Amino acid sequence: MTADTDTLTMFCVGDIVVGSDADKYFDFVRPVLRTGDIVLGQLEHPYTTRHPEAVAAERDPENLKSLVSAGFNVLTLAGNHLADASIFGIEDTIGWLKENNISYVGAGMNIGEARRPVIIERKGTRFGFLDYNCVGPKETWASQEKAGCAYVKIITHYELDHATPGGPPNIYTWAEPETLNNMIEDIRNLRPQCDILIVSLHKGIVHVPIKLAAYEQQVSYAAIDAGADLVVGHHAHILKGIEVYKGKVIFHGLCNLVNYRPGLAPRANEDPNSWVRRRREIFGFEPDPEYPTYPFHPEAINTIIGKCLIKDKKIVQTSYLPCLVNKQGQPEVLKRDARGEKVFEYMNKITKEAGLNAKYEWKDDEVLVYSD
Repeated sequence: MTADTDTLTMFCVGDIVVGSDADKYFDFVRPVLRTGDIVLGQLEHPYTTRHPEAVAAERDPENLKSLVSAGFNVLTLAGNHLADASIFGIEDTIGWLKENNISYVGAGMNIGEARRPVIIERKGTRFGFLDYNCVGPKETWASQEKAGCAYVKIITHYELDHATPGGPPNIYTWAEPETLNNMIEDIRNLRPQCDILIVSLHKGIVHVPIKLAAYEQQVSYAAIDAGADLVVGHHAHILKGIEVYKGKVIFHGLCNLVNYRPGLAPRANEDPNSWVRRRREIFGFEPDPEYPTYPFHPEAINTIIGKCLIKDKKIVQTSYLPCLVNKQGQPEVLKRDARGEKVFEYMNKITKEAGLNAKYEWKDDEVLVYSD
């Protein structure tokens, strides 16, 4: 908990996937996360022992105990993998979280439950959370009769406006009005019930450095215009830049925290070079074979933990803690040293090249986020 009795600390992280023996993956971040009053993370996959693919991927709900010991008390569930283990995965994940007193948001047994906010009170300050999947697929979307997640439907339009048939098109994306308005309605309804309102969005172009799709700013701005105090993005599995809109911070993509993916590692007796080529053909990049359980874009070893200080029921400071994922797949919280400076410079680079307005400045071993 926060040492200063007048100030609350909230940490937010990106995508989380754990397997068996999961505790060790949090060894370097647990001491930090456990100092938070609110610790928010995105649970990327459903957990159940009633689906063969989940069992093969080590997604027993009991493995989620590692999140309890790491200090997490709020998990967002809306995402593209929510339906991977059928209804069993949704039921068992939600059931386990309820039994272990971890709040969740963004999913439910119908659309009403999926859109329902969660409100947590700490020392008289009420934190409200909403969560939406912006990347599909539609099989994950909840309805009146179907379990799934809250969502904002995104329209993609490809247009060839030059004399090169077969050439690369221009790509335009925007939020479908009805589902965007649903999100806006949810935020407006939640606003009078809480002091700090956080909207989590599963969004972004996966594995692609720097670039944002047009809809990402549209939806993020709409959330803030409706009353959000902070927007937290995840899904891309690579860091994206930070933006400040009307004085509110948007973490466009927090990358991964712990993302244990042995199923994507080289198969038994497989040539590592063949594995690298296969990943390049599928995703357009070559992962580092020295990271067998973390087969992401090489730049995805850079990650961050978002941090907000809350005083007098307002966010008074936003910063990030630079982190680096080691070859064992463990995120390490860095100090202001040579390794920390590399993540700092990386964040500067991707923010500027994306045309975003956030500025960064070291304060001890964390990095303040602000705008001119």
